[in-house]
Amino acid sequence: MDRYIEFILNHYILALAFVAVSYLLIQDLFDSALKKFGFVSPMLAVTKMNNENTVVIDVREQDEFNKGHIDTAINMPLSKLKDHTAKLDDYKNNQVLLVCQDGTRSSTAGKIITKAGLNQVFVITGGMTAWQEDYKLPIKVNRKHKAGN
Repeated sequence: MDRYIEFILNHYILALAFVAVSYLLIQDLFDSALKKFGFVSPMLAVTKMNNENTVVIDVREQDEFNKGHIDTAINMPLSKLKDHTAKLDDYKNNQVLLVCQDGTRSSTAGKIITKAGLNQVFVITGGMTAWQEDYKLPIKVNRKHKAGN
């Protein structure tokens, strides 16, 4: 035991780094274990959309949504999502797929939506970037945006 204490005292920076990294790893494990929503690839999202009672919620802002979105998606910007929690009650019996541009805002929305009482919530990994660029899946562009208005 004395050798450990001597090592820690002689190499305190290394010991502090070890404690910090250990803390971050444990925190990440707990965050992963306590998440109440899952992640799906764009291809699995398409399968869910075709075979199950699924709602797609796009949490990007309206102007981003207008530039291109999944055909059946409902736009509920993350900045206003807490105002729409009553509207989310309509989807309690549905699987909910969340999408944003790259998956970051969708994860935040997943926390909000699961707190609102929805249980079957999934984030589309990679968001619209993966949907369009990696998987080459179709999108719908609002006419007003196409015309330049």
